[in-house]
Amino acid sequence: MSQTVNEGVRWTTADLELLPDNGTRYEIIDGELFMSKSPHLNHQRTCGRIYRELDIWSQFSGRGESFINPGIVFSEANNVEPDVIWISNERLALLVDDSGHLTDAPELVVEVLSLGKENERRDREAKLKLYSSRGVQEYWIVDWRLQKVEIYRRESAKLQLVATLFASDELTSPLLPDFTCAVSRLFT
Repeated sequence: MSQTVNEGVRWTTADLELLPDNGTRYEIIDGELFMSKSPHLNHQRTCGRIYRELDIWSQFSGRGESFINPGIVFSEANNVEPDVIWISNERLALLVDDSGHLTDAPELVVEVLSLGKENERRDREAKLKLYSSRGVQEYWIVDWRLQKVEIYRRESAKLQLVATLFASDELTSPLLPDFTCAVSRLFT
């Protein structure tokens, strides 16, 4: 379940310090506060499997690292916690602040859809726009219920849908040379 709290207020990163630490996930996108509760276990399982595949490739290639639920503080009005990211060693060395948050875009961001219209709007519209404007190179929107992965890649200075993959397809990326994963492995 997700909820947007706006009421004409423009939220900032500093406001997050005032909110209760009660298990609710808080994100700010363009000054709008998004709140969501813990996701479904299948959502978490899918995140873990995506992380595992990216982590295995990263360890083998030595090119970067994957993370689950990292904080990314783009600005005072844009503070998000994507489900999974992959970032090159070069960018990682430059983009971590003293509190351990990223301060700019990783190359790859993955969001696994949670139930609810507001969650889907956040991932498909607000986050797509944010990640596109901040320079993310590739964005995967993963639907564990339909077992599909939508791939957005940077083309003409913005993220655009280039492929929709299903369980019988292979997932590859030009960002990750020699990375290949059967989409079905993300869901079984």
